[in-house]
Amino acid sequence: MKYRFLGRSGLQVSELAMGTQTFGWGVDQQTANRMAGQFVQAGGNLFDTSSTYNDGESERILGSWLGTISRRESVVIATKVFFQTGEGPNDFGLSRKHILATVDRSLERLGTDYVDLLQAHCFDMSTPIEETLRAFDDLVSCGKVRYLGVSNFTPSQLMKTAMLSRIHDYAPIVSLQAEYSLIVRSTEWELLPVCREEGIALLAWSPLAGGWLSGKYQRGRSAPPDSRVGRGDRWDDKAEQRESELTWRVIDALTEIAAARGKSVSQVALNYILGHPDPIIPIFGARTPDQLATNLGSVDWSLDEAERQKLSDASAVPLPYPYRFVERYTRRPE
Repeated sequence: MKYRFLGRSGLQVSELAMGTQTFGWGVDQQTANRMAGQFVQAGGNLFDTSSTYNDGESERILGSWLGTISRRESVVIATKVFFQTGEGPNDFGLSRKHILATVDRSLERLGTDYVDLLQAHCFDMSTPIEETLRAFDDLVSCGKVRYLGVSNFTPSQLMKTAMLSRIHDYAPIVSLQAEYSLIVRSTEWELLPVCREEGIALLAWSPLAGGWLSGKYQRGRSAPPDSRVGRGDRWDDKAEQRESELTWRVIDALTEIAAARGKSVSQVALNYILGHPDPIIPIFGARTPDQLATNLGSVDWSLDEAERQKLSDASAVPLPYPYRFVERYTRRPE
């Protein structure tokens, strides 16, 4: 496993991050302990969770495992704040009150006195971003948080946040967590350039497009009964929306390359992201140690340029305005 600096910070994180949304939903404490240890043994150090994953069970289970390791400092724990944590009017959003209360509860569940990366889970249209950033900065100043990030921000919201942090000399935003995969490449249009220009790391959530790029689905075949679509679980509606000619075109290309390479479809899909010119960090999830082992097999090898181009062509969608207009008239060196 290789390591990458998290944006312009001095923090080094593994090139793959382990998402723990399945902890407390399909993954019990014993299995979570085994998989977390398996990830660390492979060289991984970045774990991603949230205050609201499975009503806090994800943090609690991760925290229980965290208490079993010899050095807390050996891993990087990222959590998030925004979504509803109770029935009260202030149990939602990025207000100072909700942020501070949520972080205290997260620390209690995680069994630690600090989190390495605190992320705003979504932009809050109802709270001034200055209020959020001041609360975030105070958490860094008092030692409860080491680094700050955001998730699910538009390009303009991300740029404004970065600028305000700089203007007010607040602790900087070092990462953006955004959806990115061979099926969802719109992140490349503007979010990725902003990250590049501002020195913000991109953490890619759902790099396998909700399981569609896991190799379980094939054109013309029914969904396997043990898959998300086959089970009709909580991601079923979202997964069904992904079924399109674009999806099947990408899966066909992945399947062909995987067969030629002797790799799994998911390994090829993750390796495509790992090989991006920008240091994008995929956050993958797993329900079993076998799934985890498969995903870990996406490192220590690289697709060649022809394979990358094949996947880029298969997943390409026409640029909308104004990106198409700007692209047409951009000058490039001869």
